Amino acid sequence: MRDDVSVSCTRRLLVVSGAALAVGLTACATALAPEVRQALAPTGTLRVAVYPGSPTSMVRSPDGEMRGLSVEIGRELARRIGVPVELVVLQRVAEVLEALKSGRADFAITNATPARAQDVDFVRPSLVSLELGYLSLPGSPVQALDDVDRAGVRIGVSQGSTTHATLPRELKLARVVPAPSLQAAGQMLQRREIDAFATNKAILYELGDSLPRARVLDGRWGLEHVAIAVPKGRGTAAIEYLSRFAESVRSDGLVRTASARAGLRGLAE
Repeated sequence: MRDDVSVSCTRRLLVVSGAALAVGLTACATALAPEVRQALAPTGTLRVAVYPGSPTSMVRSPDGEMRGLSVEIGRELARRIGVPVELVVLQRVAEVLEALKSGRADFAITNATPARAQDVDFVRPSLVSLELGYLSLPGSPVQALDDVDRAGVRIGVSQGSTTHATLPRELKLARVVPAPSLQAAGQMLQRREIDAFATNKAILYELGDSLPRARVLDGRWGLEHVAIAVPKGRGTAAIEYLSRFAESVRSDGLVRTASARAGLRGLAE
């Protein structure tokens, strides 16, 4: 029988308060099938893989608080299944995917692509869709999308990212230059080692905020569909639970709230 534990627990928790809240949370976690909890958090802790600089993963607020879709949605999943959460902080998205593939992490939110689906399992529905674009500085030869694919132009990408895999096939004349981290990409732009940096606009706006007079170019060269990712082999029941969970956090506004708190921009209309 299909039992959407997360939704029913939420409804029950609406009628409890004060000391009864802790009892309600315990009851909700207990209602989850033990084998599903074990599949989602086999060590007893939900290990959420994140990397800094992406609002879909992890950013820091001015007071140092960690925010981002992976951070907040991961914490909510841990709360619902009744386990502690651990943030596994890595340097770039390729390391996040490797942590999922090797079983060093249990959960992440990232761009769902067929290539990545060979190594991790993605959960439907996706949480948000983002525009892909370019960031450049004044004086760069790249000031519009039409300027990108020209001889001598250098386009930075995050090493091991989907953009790193995609752009060399899309660009015929420009050269793709990998950056080891988003922080390094900003430094490369400032040192004029690259003429523009390409990724989703959520990251571009975040990176641009730290670079004087940086500008995210108008238009887009593609879309990213961002979804929950987990290691392969966690089981059908776990994936079905996560699918209901994804529907729930979208419909109850948690994705929208977490996006706003992380300053997520560049959403596709």
